[in-house]
Amino acid sequence: MTIFVGNLPFSATEQEIAEAFAEYGEVKSVKIPTDRESGRPRGFAFVDMDEAAEAKAIEELDGATWNNRELRVNKAEPRPDRGGGGGGNRGGGGGGRDRRY
Repeated sequence: MTIFVGNLPFSATEQEIAEAFAEYGEVKSVKIPTDRESGRPRGFAFVDMDEAAEAKAIEELDGATWNNRELRVNKAEPRPDRGGGGGGNRGGGGGGRDRRY
């Protein structure tokens, strides 16, 4: 299962996060998303753990202070569908009418 960890300091590393969560069970992976343009961390991470460890980590770490920041820790939700999907229909059509202006 995947945990969302928010309000991380930008200096946080995957190793530091893994070590913090390892206290609650086996950490399968840690991912820190980065900004596309700057390449800098975005201040949050995703931690994969098994369900039992996940529940304990969320309970213990949500609201905890780490590196002078209050963490937001909860179960990761799937990314919402933003719609659109590649441009979509932009209207028009006109039915064969000559469009000279």
